[in-house]
Amino acid sequence: MCKKSVFKEYFLYFCERIIIIMHLDFEIDKLTHSLEDIQTGDSYATEVLPLSRNDIKHILKKDGWQFNWRIEMKNPAKSVFKLIMLQQPEKIQGLVSISKEDGYVMMNLIESAPINFGKNKKYCGVAGNLVAFVCRLSKEYGFDGEILFFSKTKLIEHYEKTLGAVHIGGHRMIIYEQEAQRLIQKYYPNF
Repeated sequence: MCKKSVFKEYFLYFCERIIIIMHLDFEIDKLTHSLEDIQTGDSYATEVLPLSRNDIKHILKKDGWQFNWRIEMKNPAKSVFKLIMLQQPEKIQGLVSISKEDGYVMMNLIESAPINFGKNKKYCGVAGNLVAFVCRLSKEYGFDGEILFFSKTKLIEHYEKTLGAVHIGGHRMIIYEQEAQRLIQKYYPNF
């Protein structure tokens, strides 16, 4: 085994054993009922599914993804989900990583696909859709829909306004039951 391979295995082992706190930096561009085409205004039905090992082969930094989702996938304490449009299930529109904690769900990482990021993005509603899904999971787990995440300082006010999140100190933010239910109803009206 070469030194590079040993280092890589040690690094992955190390990352699995330590809690790495990511200060999330995602934009809630619009709370929609699904995904909305920026140019036409057309809406597209979506679904959130577990990310598979086959999917991860196509989530690469060289293609514009910002984070190394392989690390999230390798951590047994975390679950990674993908957002897809029903008309194009092979194209991932966004990703979210969560972990089930004692009494709440932690949103560890969230990212829109490269085509849905920046001023030339194709669809809006990706982040809102994924956050609503995490709230829904929390409710299914019996946690009243409550989720916790760590925000970058400059986005605390943005999340308070768009998601109804509450700043509870440091970089910690929580979405409580009432606001979680509002988000769930927006994206999952039959839930």
